Amino acid sequence: MSKHELNTIEYIILLISEFAVKVGISEVAAYRYLNSFGAIALCEKHYGIMHTLSVEENIDALRAYCQRKGGTL
Repeated sequence: MSKHELNTIEYIILLISEFAVKVGISEVAAYRYLNSFGAIALCEKHYGIMHTLSVEENIDALRAYCQRKGGTL
């Protein structure tokens, strides 16, 4: 596995964990929620940009993205 792939995976795990804390759910529930609305794939696709922004900005963006797709958190 390349360094870029490892960095991407670690960053997505961080975002899932921080998202869980922000909305008050478990990490497993956060993963399922984000994955069900395509937010994990979005993070993979746009890692190159997302990792340059703050974690809080990304969490807010992921939350808004999921809400536009029908999410309620």
